[in-house]
Amino acid sequence: MLTEPQRDQLRTVLDEEKKRLVRGAKDGLQFSMNRDRDSVGRDSIDESMEEEIYSTELRLRDREKWLLEKVVSAIERLEQSQPRPIDECEDCAEAIGFKRLLARPVTTLCIDCKEAREKEEKSIAQAGAGRADGVAGSDAGGSGFGGGGAAAEE
Repeated sequence: MLTEPQRDQLRTVLDEEKKRLVRGAKDGLQFSMNRDRDSVGRDSIDESMEEEIYSTELRLRDREKWLLEKVVSAIERLEQSQPRPIDECEDCAEAIGFKRLLARPVTTLCIDCKEAREKEEKSIAQAGAGRADGVAGSDAGGSGFGGGGAAAEE
């Protein structure tokens, strides 16, 4: 169970992240509205580069929207503790450590459950890569990277 000072610290971290993401959403809207669609005098390479930049910007904004939803959900869990408190793992119902919550305030999994989920995802990905290469269960085609660590959540 979190102490009141810990809850306040998490609330501050989440509020700051929410403000940052909302600012980014406003900047993204401005970016979309100010997009130069006048292609007179530009060659296809210029247009292609602009489309690539625009596409990357849209993907970034989609990711930030997804993260904003997670931040709002975490704030609700912090404030209401319903249906599950912010410091309770959704898989095993064990406590999520305060240090983990500070590092990744939107987390819904304790470190043990997150690591288990990453191992499962990695084995599924490797099995899929093995089938695609015709070498089931091998490391062929693997990137050599782990699951990104337990703090690199969702």
